[in-house]
Amino acid sequence: MKTLLIVAFLILILWNLGAGLYYMLVDKGESKRTVNALTRRVVLSIALILLIVLAHKMGWIEFHGVTA
Repeated sequence: MKTLLIVAFLILILWNLGAGLYYMLVDKGESKRTVNALTRRVVLSIALILLIVLAHKMGWIEFHGVTA
């Protein structure tokens, strides 16, 4: 379930990134759709980071250390 939630967030982030690119090419600066799509991408990215930090603090997930 945790993995599916993270993957869903990543798919939404990539979708909004692609939408921003599409709107940038199609609208040619005539509308704010590009800015809105990229703003949603940033908000989703921040929400994902906060969700991962919260899940770690609550003990739902554990970070794996890198060993040399």
